[in-house]
This record gives sequence, structure tokens and C-alpha cells, in this order.
Amino acid sequence: MRGHRTGRPRRRWWTRILVAALWLFVGLPIALVAVYRFVPPPVTILMVQRSLEGKGFARDWRPIDQISPALVRSVIAAEDAGFCRHRGFEFEAMQAAWANNARSDRVRGGSTISQQTAKNVFLWPQRSYLRKGLEAGFTVLIEVGWGKRRILEVYLNTIEWGPGVYGAEAAALRNFGVGADRLSPAQAARLAAILPSPLKWRAAKPGPYVQRRSGKIGAAAGTVRRDGLADCILNPRPR
Repeated sequence: MRGHRTGRPRRRWWTRILVAALWLFVGLPIALVAVYRFVPPPVTILMVQRSLEGKGFARDWRPIDQISPALVRSVIAAEDAGFCRHRGFEFEAMQAAWANNARSDRVRGGSTISQQTAKNVFLWPQRSYLRKGLEAGFTVLIEVGWGKRRILEVYLNTIEWGPGVYGAEAAALRNFGVGADRLSPAQAARLAAILPSPLKWRAAKPGPYVQRRSGKIGAAAGTVRRDGLADCILNPRPR
């Protein structure tokens, strides 16, 4: 009888641990994704990190309808041309990135905009297998729970665009003195061009490399427009 009585508290203890683990790794992520479907994410780990480094903080959330279509097309052209077609992952691009990184010191990314959004909003910037695994899980959740339009809206409002500069509105004001809704195609291409290294490159006064890159992005944005590669954002079908 004594052994029977001591076994029951042990089972309760393990049950509580299991419930807590399920909430931490399943319930909490789902709850956060559900909340951020409607509420702007207030802050990210990268924003906190940069603030502690003394880089400041400038951000002003703008709905996707108040962001220039030219920036939408330019970012898709620069970062993820297949954004409207894939379901969160581009496996061929990921394999190409892994192969490149195995033989080169220059790290090449293969992440989609959906993966980048998952990382930016919910996780930390440093690379690790743990982060990549969690990133994949959050990518699936936001693809299912948010949809493409909300994913890009969150991405454009949380991405780092310079020291202490986050989101399209702050980037447009800091670099060109206009709101995100008034960006020209050339300005949009410049902002998209600096996304890989926003602390190093400048959109307002671009060097030769950024000038060349923005020119290519501008041409690619024309293809995005012509081929309807941003229609899931700019011309969404009613559900």
C-alpha cells in the first residue's frame, strides 16, 4: 500500500512537467502566432539587442495598404521571388545555400521571407541548429495562421533597415524623408538592396555596389510586376 501511495505523487509530478513542456513548446508558440495575426509584434530580440548596443530605436508600424507597392515588389524581387508560390520553404535554394556554405567562407542565405519573418519575430539572430529547427516550426505556423499578406506586412514592419531603424516607414523617413507609401520605384529598390547588410550599406548615399545591386533589383521588380509574382499581396483573391 505504501508503494502504491508514493507512486501516485510521482506520476502527478511527471504529468505536470509534461503539461508544462507541451505548453512551452506547443501552446505558447500557437498562442503568440494567434495574437500576432491581429496585433503588431511590439518588439523583437534583435531590437532589444541593438538598443543595448546603443544603436537606438526608430519604428512606426504601417499596414500593408500604406506601404508603396514598389517596395513590396522590390523586396520580393530581392529576397524571395517565389514568395507567393511556395508554402514557406524553397528547398532547392536551401540546398544551394548549404552547398555554397560548405565550400566557401562567404555565408549565403537560403531562407524565404516566411522563414526570415519567423526568425525576426519569435527567435534570436545567432545561427544554430536549434534556432533553425524552431524557425521551421514557426514558419509552418505563420503560413497556416497568417497567410502571405500578413507575413509580408509583419516582415516589412520588423526588418532591420539600418542602425536602430526598423520597418519600412522608419527606413523611408530616415533615408528619403518620405513616408513608406510615397516611395518611388528607385527608392524602393535601394531599400531592398541594403537588406543583406543594413548596418554596412546605405540607401540614401549608396556606394557603387549598392547602386549596381539596386539597378538589378529595379529590373527584377519589373518582372515581378509583369508576371504577377506579388499578386498574393497586391491583388489578393477573396477567401
